[in-house]
Amino acid sequence: QLQLVESGGGLVQPGGSLTLSCTVPGFNLDYFDIAWFRQAPGKEREAVSCVGGSGDSTNYGDSVKGRFTVSRDSAKKAVFLQMEGLKPEDTARYYCAAGRIQTTCVLFSYEYVYWGQGTQDTVSS
Repeated sequence: QLQLVESGGGLVQPGGSLTLSCTVPGFNLDYFDIAWFRQAPGKEREAVSCVGGSGDSTNYGDSVKGRFTVSRDSAKKAVFLQMEGLKPEDTARYYCAAGRIQTTCVLFSYEYVYWGQGTQDTVSS
């Protein structure tokens, strides 16, 4: 069982930035496509972004395009989600998930088998 660990969440003011990290201690994530999802209280889970195993494919949900950037660092064995221009509606618990490598990473949660416990991001003044 692969246990992903998210970190980097916190409280930030509107317009601010946060960078989330996703790791599996001692394990190289290059063998998987990695996606980020989020869920706010009372709302359905929303796909945020994904990055392919080689890092050459990325996808973004419409609500975060142009503001969020996903990347992976093989040396650090981590995937990052850089979030800029944060809005109150970005407040949610953010989860990273790992799935099989595909031609292009996809934003369908059913394609991802392994999930982390999530990290809370709150955007508020």
